[in-house]
Amino acid sequence: MMRFTGLSNPGLVRFSNQDAYYIDPEGRFFIVADGMGGHTGGEEASRIATQVIRDYLLQHWQSDLATKVLLENAFKQANLAIVREQKLQLQCSDMGTTAVTIVFREQQPAIAHVGDSRLYLFREAALQQVTTDHTWINMALHQGDISKEEARNHPWRHILSRCLGREELDLVDIQTINVQIGDRLLLCSDGLTEELSDEHIAFQLQSNPANEKATAALLEAALANGGKDNITVVLIALE
Repeated sequence: MMRFTGLSNPGLVRFSNQDAYYIDPEGRFFIVADGMGGHTGGEEASRIATQVIRDYLLQHWQSDLATKVLLENAFKQANLAIVREQKLQLQCSDMGTTAVTIVFREQQPAIAHVGDSRLYLFREAALQQVTTDHTWINMALHQGDISKEEARNHPWRHILSRCLGREELDLVDIQTINVQIGDRLLLCSDGLTEELSDEHIAFQLQSNPANEKATAALLEAALANGGKDNITVVLIALE
Protein backbone atom coordinates (compact mmCIF):
# COMPACT_ATOMS: atom_id res chain seq x y z
CA MET A 1 0.00 0.00 0.00
CA MET A 2 1.16 3.52 -0.76
CA ARG A 3 0.36 6.86 0.76
CA PHE A 4 1.23 9.94 -1.26
CA THR A 5 0.85 13.68 -1.21
CA GLY A 6 2.21 16.72 -3.04
CA LEU A 7 2.56 20.47 -2.58
CA SER A 8 3.82 23.31 -4.75
CA ASN A 9 4.52 26.92 -3.83
CA PRO A 10 5.86 29.89 -5.84
CA GLY A 11 8.27 30.79 -3.03
CA LEU A 12 8.93 34.21 -1.60
CA VAL A 13 10.64 35.89 -4.57
CA ARG A 14 8.99 34.65 -7.78
CA PHE A 15 5.61 36.05 -8.81
CA SER A 16 4.62 32.92 -10.72
CA ASN A 17 5.01 29.20 -10.22
CA GLN A 18 6.83 27.57 -13.12
CA ASP A 19 6.79 24.16 -11.42
CA ALA A 20 4.16 21.54 -12.19
CA TYR A 21 3.42 18.11 -10.78
CA TYR A 22 1.00 15.27 -11.24
CA ILE A 23 -0.01 12.43 -8.93
CA ASP A 24 -1.91 9.55 -10.48
CA PRO A 25 -4.95 8.94 -8.23
CA GLU A 26 -4.28 5.20 -8.36
CA GLY A 27 -0.63 5.66 -7.39
CA ARG A 28 0.74 4.25 -10.65
CA PHE A 29 3.05 7.17 -11.48
CA PHE A 30 4.21 10.57 -10.24
CA ILE A 31 5.69 13.53 -12.13
CA VAL A 32 7.52 16.74 -11.14
CA ALA A 33 8.64 19.34 -13.69
CA ASP A 34 10.44 22.67 -13.25
CA GLY A 35 10.09 25.08 -16.17
CA MET A 36 12.43 27.79 -17.41
CA GLY A 37 12.39 30.49 -20.06
CA GLY A 38 10.61 33.43 -18.51
CA HIS A 39 7.25 33.80 -16.81
CA THR A 40 5.04 32.45 -19.61
CA GLY A 41 7.58 30.08 -21.15
CA GLY A 42 8.50 28.28 -17.94
CA GLU A 43 4.92 27.74 -16.88
CA GLU A 44 3.97 26.52 -20.35
CA ALA A 45 6.94 24.16 -20.68
CA SER A 46 6.37 22.42 -17.33
CA ARG A 47 2.63 22.21 -18.01
CA ILE A 48 3.16 20.66 -21.44
CA ALA A 49 5.71 18.16 -20.14
CA THR A 50 3.52 17.06 -17.26
CA GLN A 51 0.43 16.74 -19.44
CA VAL A 52 2.11 14.89 -22.32
CA ILE A 53 3.96 12.45 -20.05
CA ARG A 54 0.75 11.81 -18.08
CA ASP A 55 -1.36 11.28 -21.20
CA TYR A 56 1.18 8.98 -22.85
CA LEU A 57 1.50 6.83 -19.74
CA LEU A 58 -2.27 6.57 -19.37
CA GLN A 59 -2.83 5.72 -23.02
CA HIS A 60 -0.16 3.03 -23.16
CA TRP A 61 -0.23 1.68 -19.60
CA GLN A 62 -1.82 -1.62 -20.63
CA SER A 63 0.31 -2.00 -23.77
CA ASP A 64 3.07 -4.55 -24.28
CA LEU A 65 5.72 -1.83 -24.24
CA ALA A 66 8.49 -2.45 -21.73
CA THR A 67 8.47 0.16 -18.97
CA LYS A 68 11.83 1.57 -20.11
CA VAL A 69 10.46 2.11 -23.62
CA LEU A 70 7.20 3.51 -22.23
CA LEU A 71 9.08 6.14 -20.22
CA GLU A 72 11.51 6.98 -22.98
CA ASN A 73 8.66 7.47 -25.46
CA ALA A 74 6.70 9.63 -22.99
CA PHE A 75 9.66 11.94 -22.42
CA LYS A 76 10.48 12.21 -26.11
CA GLN A 77 6.86 13.03 -26.91
CA ALA A 78 6.97 15.76 -24.24
CA ASN A 79 10.18 17.13 -25.72
CA LEU A 80 8.68 17.26 -29.22
CA ALA A 81 5.55 18.98 -27.91
CA ILE A 82 7.61 21.73 -26.26
CA VAL A 83 9.74 22.23 -29.37
CA ARG A 84 6.57 22.56 -31.47
CA GLU A 85 5.20 25.16 -29.07
CA GLN A 86 8.47 27.12 -29.23
CA LYS A 87 7.99 27.49 -32.99
CA LEU A 88 4.39 28.62 -32.57
CA GLN A 89 5.18 31.18 -29.85
CA LEU A 90 8.41 32.98 -30.75
CA GLN A 91 8.41 34.82 -27.42
CA CYS A 92 8.84 31.39 -25.76
CA SER A 93 11.56 30.14 -28.10
CA ASP A 94 13.98 29.41 -25.24
CA MET A 95 11.52 27.69 -22.90
CA GLY A 96 12.35 24.29 -21.46
CA THR A 97 11.78 22.18 -18.40
CA THR A 98 13.24 19.51 -16.19
CA ALA A 99 11.19 16.41 -15.46
CA VAL A 100 11.40 13.46 -13.10
CA THR A 101 8.91 10.58 -13.15
CA ILE A 102 8.56 7.33 -11.24
CA VAL A 103 6.22 4.54 -12.38
CA PHE A 104 5.01 1.52 -10.42
CA ARG A 105 4.23 -0.82 -13.30
CA GLU A 106 6.47 -3.87 -12.86
CA GLN A 107 8.10 -5.53 -9.88
CA GLN A 108 10.71 -2.79 -9.62
CA PRO A 109 9.63 0.86 -9.93
CA ALA A 110 11.30 2.70 -12.81
CA ILE A 111 12.53 6.31 -12.84
CA ALA A 112 13.07 8.63 -15.80
CA HIS A 113 14.53 12.10 -15.52
CA VAL A 114 16.06 14.99 -17.44
CA GLY A 115 17.54 18.01 -15.68
CA ASP A 116 18.03 18.68 -11.98
CA SER A 117 14.66 17.86 -10.43
CA ARG A 118 15.46 14.97 -8.14
CA LEU A 119 14.21 11.71 -6.70
CA TYR A 120 15.42 10.64 -3.25
CA LEU A 121 15.07 7.38 -1.34
CA PHE A 122 14.64 7.68 2.43
CA ARG A 123 15.22 4.42 4.27
CA GLU A 124 15.97 3.80 7.95
CA ALA A 125 16.78 7.46 8.61
CA ALA A 126 19.21 7.64 5.66
CA LEU A 127 18.59 9.79 2.59
CA GLN A 128 20.00 8.80 -0.81
CA GLN A 129 19.80 10.85 -4.00
CA VAL A 130 18.81 8.37 -6.71
CA THR A 131 18.87 10.63 -9.76
CA THR A 132 21.96 12.44 -11.06
CA ASP A 133 21.66 16.16 -11.81
CA HIS A 134 22.15 17.08 -15.46
CA THR A 135 23.98 20.31 -14.70
CA TRP A 136 27.26 21.96 -15.59
CA ILE A 137 28.18 22.07 -11.90
CA ASN A 138 27.66 18.33 -11.46
CA MET A 139 29.92 17.57 -14.42
CA ALA A 140 32.57 19.87 -12.95
CA LEU A 141 32.28 18.09 -9.60
CA HIS A 142 32.75 14.66 -11.17
CA GLN A 143 35.75 15.91 -13.11
CA GLY A 144 37.29 17.31 -9.93
CA ASP A 145 37.32 20.88 -11.25
CA ILE A 146 35.55 22.27 -8.19
CA SER A 147 34.81 21.17 -4.62
CA LYS A 148 31.41 20.52 -3.04
CA GLU A 149 31.81 23.68 -0.99
CA GLU A 150 32.50 25.75 -4.12
CA ALA A 151 29.59 24.11 -5.93
CA ARG A 152 27.09 25.07 -3.24
CA ASN A 153 27.20 28.78 -4.13
CA HIS A 154 28.73 28.73 -7.60
CA PRO A 155 27.04 31.24 -9.98
CA TRP A 156 26.73 28.53 -12.66
CA ARG A 157 25.11 25.94 -10.41
CA HIS A 158 21.72 26.27 -12.16
CA ILE A 159 22.99 25.82 -15.71
CA LEU A 160 21.49 22.63 -17.13
CA SER A 161 23.36 20.27 -19.43
CA ARG A 162 20.12 18.61 -20.46
CA CYS A 163 16.43 19.55 -20.41
CA LEU A 164 13.18 18.98 -22.27
CA GLY A 165 12.56 21.50 -25.04
CA ARG A 166 15.70 20.96 -27.09
CA GLU A 167 15.74 19.42 -30.56
CA GLU A 168 19.08 17.75 -29.85
CA LEU A 169 17.76 15.81 -26.84
CA ASP A 170 18.67 12.18 -27.46
CA LEU A 171 19.13 10.74 -23.99
CA VAL A 172 16.72 10.26 -21.09
CA ASP A 173 18.15 8.70 -17.92
CA ILE A 174 16.07 5.66 -16.97
CA GLN A 175 16.76 3.30 -14.09
CA THR A 176 14.99 0.90 -11.78
CA ILE A 177 15.07 1.04 -8.01
CA ASN A 178 14.68 -1.60 -5.32
CA VAL A 179 12.15 -0.58 -2.69
CA GLN A 180 10.81 -2.17 0.47
CA ILE A 181 8.12 -1.59 3.05
CA GLY A 182 8.91 1.48 5.13
CA ASP A 183 10.67 3.35 2.32
CA ARG A 184 9.73 6.88 1.37
CA LEU A 185 10.36 8.38 -2.05
CA LEU A 186 10.71 12.12 -2.52
CA LEU A 187 10.37 13.89 -5.87
CA CYS A 188 11.22 17.59 -5.81
CA SER A 189 12.25 20.61 -7.84
CA ASP A 190 15.51 22.42 -7.11
CA GLY A 191 13.59 25.07 -5.19
CA LEU A 192 13.68 22.61 -2.29
CA THR A 193 17.27 21.42 -2.63
CA GLU A 194 18.59 24.95 -3.16
CA GLU A 195 17.35 25.89 0.32
CA LEU A 196 17.75 22.62 2.24
CA SER A 197 20.76 20.33 2.48
CA ASP A 198 20.27 16.57 2.26
CA GLU A 199 20.83 16.41 6.01
CA HIS A 200 18.05 18.92 6.62
CA ILE A 201 15.69 17.03 4.30
CA ALA A 202 16.45 13.78 6.13
CA PHE A 203 15.83 15.50 9.47
CA GLN A 204 12.40 16.71 8.38
CA LEU A 205 11.43 13.27 7.05
CA GLN A 206 12.62 11.56 10.23
CA SER A 207 10.83 14.10 12.44
CA ASN A 208 7.53 13.82 10.55
CA PRO A 209 6.47 10.22 9.91
CA ALA A 210 3.07 11.29 8.53
CA ASN A 211 3.29 12.12 4.84
CA GLU A 212 1.15 15.26 4.93
CA LYS A 213 3.09 16.73 7.84
CA ALA A 214 6.45 15.85 6.26
CA THR A 215 5.52 17.48 2.96
CA ALA A 216 4.31 20.63 4.69
CA ALA A 217 7.39 20.70 6.95
CA LEU A 218 9.76 20.48 3.96
CA LEU A 219 7.95 23.29 2.18
CA GLU A 220 7.87 25.50 5.28
CA ALA A 221 11.57 24.90 5.96
CA ALA A 222 12.50 25.85 2.39
CA LEU A 223 10.44 29.04 2.69
CA ALA A 224 12.03 29.84 6.04
CA ASN A 225 15.49 29.49 4.46
CA GLY A 226 14.67 32.04 1.77
CA GLY A 227 12.24 30.48 -0.70
CA LYS A 228 14.08 32.07 -3.61
CA ASP A 229 12.61 29.72 -6.22
CA ASN A 230 9.40 27.77 -6.82
CA ILE A 231 9.22 24.74 -4.51
CA THR A 232 7.51 21.45 -5.34
CA VAL A 233 7.47 18.35 -3.15
CA VAL A 234 5.86 14.97 -3.85
CA LEU A 235 6.24 12.32 -1.16
CA ILE A 236 5.39 8.60 -1.46
CA ALA A 237 5.36 6.25 1.53
CA LEU A 238 5.41 2.48 1.00
CA GLU A 239 3.50 0.67 3.74
